[in-house]
Amino acid sequence: MARIAVIGAGTGAMAAAARLAVAGHRVTVYERSDTYGGSLGRHERDGFVFDTGPALLHLPAVQRDLFVKTGKESLEQRVTLTQVDPASHHVFADGTRVSLPNASRAGVVAALDGALGGGAGARWGEFLDRARDAWDRSRRPLLEEPLRPDWQVLGRDPYPAVRTRRLLRGARQATTLAEVGAWELADARLAALLDGCALSYGLDPREAPASAALLPYMEETFGTWYVAGGMRALAEALYERCLARRVEFVFGAEVVRVVEKDGRAAGVELADGARSEAGHVVMGVRPRPDLVPGTAVWAAGDVPVQPRPGAGPLPGRLVVMLSLRGGRDAGAPHRTVVHAPDGAAEQEALFAGRLAGVPTVTVLRPDDPATRPDEDHEAVTLVATVAPHGPVDWKDPALRERYAATVIAAAGKAVPGLRERVLDTEVRTPAETEAQTGAAGGSVPPPALAGAAGARLHAANRTRLPGLYLAGGWSHPGGGPAHAGMSGALVAGLIVEGDGFKGSR
Repeated sequence: MARIAVIGAGTGAMAAAARLAVAGHRVTVYERSDTYGGSLGRHERDGFVFDTGPALLHLPAVQRDLFVKTGKESLEQRVTLTQVDPASHHVFADGTRVSLPNASRAGVVAALDGALGGGAGARWGEFLDRARDAWDRSRRPLLEEPLRPDWQVLGRDPYPAVRTRRLLRGARQATTLAEVGAWELADARLAALLDGCALSYGLDPREAPASAALLPYMEETFGTWYVAGGMRALAEALYERCLARRVEFVFGAEVVRVVEKDGRAAGVELADGARSEAGHVVMGVRPRPDLVPGTAVWAAGDVPVQPRPGAGPLPGRLVVMLSLRGGRDAGAPHRTVVHAPDGAAEQEALFAGRLAGVPTVTVLRPDDPATRPDEDHEAVTLVATVAPHGPVDWKDPALRERYAATVIAAAGKAVPGLRERVLDTEVRTPAETEAQTGAAGGSVPPPALAGAAGARLHAANRTRLPGLYLAGGWSHPGGGPAHAGMSGALVAGLIVEGDGFKGSR
């Protein structure tokens, strides 16, 4: 079997490594930092524990399949998964509140009717029916198969938008997520639900195709899950599975170049000048032309590499970790979304590379003893989607402190008396994300979407250079733990089965 070099130790790269090792290949992972997990980081201080990246799991079937295919112990034998219920609590700009149950279509409809009235639940339910149609039409080619050479077929939006009559413009169909919210949902609070979901994935509702409706459908249908101890525990389990399969890890090893020989990838070169030969190379980091100099890895007609030329900057995440005195309120929601007072202004600022006056803030309050020193304290994490480092100088101490205070003030709507309870504050900005993961500006890759003439797809897992493959959030099918896990499965299938591989099963 072949020797395989994997660049980066993110979850997508480790997913590929574990599967390839099971197939008998000799796999070595080269990671520039001193640890594994990519964006699944952890911050610990004085008995408080926080996730610094994604904190909730969607589509756990992806991880379950990985553990089934790579060893005897299942995912649930390695980590403890619990459903988050309610899946989310929402505080809208007008003060309206609603709690949405986990993985219950009827429960969500009833909750929206009760809180918003006016048939809001029925409209949301009809929207989810259309989103389900889009899911059924695009799920396999978008998520479960390698990107086809004729990827343009995914340029057609699968969302069956309703034809609505617009004043002076006749009947029209929504083409963006923002238009779906305005025209089909017909309630500013329902539109905020939709916009908030898009923002959490780093998508601009004004430009995201209507097919982004797949994201709230996916969450509401397959549920929201919490990993005991935080998502870092999932990264640890995946790392340990790799070690059990004899995957070798080399930390503090920055790959500066993919070595090419006889027209194919033949290994990697490290920053210290050392070279390692390999029969295949898996790039689990953001693809950059300088990693493969002088080679036409991508050619005319291929899916362009994110971000698109001329597109606005891809956003990052601001994470404010609060160590609090006082125990967690009984019955407090795990996840509360405090929607921005002016959603339009937030989107305009964010996707122009500026700071919104007050952003949408997600408040995470896990009921997990592993996250706090005792029952008289609480660990709370605040997350906001923000402009990346570069357009905003996230290394400016005054700016960091000022904007963290803005986020904490907004979160006070979810946690009464929040400011008075703060013992310690730790702030992670896109500048830290850039340093940790190497992603320019600390940008976070969004998931791939059909529609928009293919502009929301990611680079294919197979490149033009034989032997070089792409895995992780910056490649097909895009960002997030579930999508990155899918990319690892696709890369492993392409290497093991070759051109005959048709997709995961």
